Amino acid sequence: MKKLFLALFFLAALGFSSPAFAAKVYITKYASQAQQKVYLVKYASQANCKVYQVKYSSQAGAGKWFFVKYESQADLKIHYVKYESQADLKVFYVKYESQANCRF
Repeated sequence: MKKLFLALFFLAALGFSSPAFAAKVYITKYASQAQQKVYLVKYASQANCKVYQVKYSSQAGAGKWFFVKYESQADLKIHYVKYESQADLKVFYVKYESQANCRF
């Protein structure tokens, strides 16, 4: 129930575009600037979002992120945290586009 509430809260905060569907991502310098705090996990089974990094913004979509250079271009602003307990989202980067998906 708590996970569902958090997922709905993040959907509302992002204007109904969840991290799963965020196309363009900007990495912030400080956690306070970010919409989502992200922790990189070692194994895919630990992640609630498996992300594939695409080369072009036109390829971005569900679980496929394109990293932008400027904050104003971003759909989602993230900050990588050092500890799992600080994170809103646990991410694992996958090798293949077909493996990309997010679950809450």
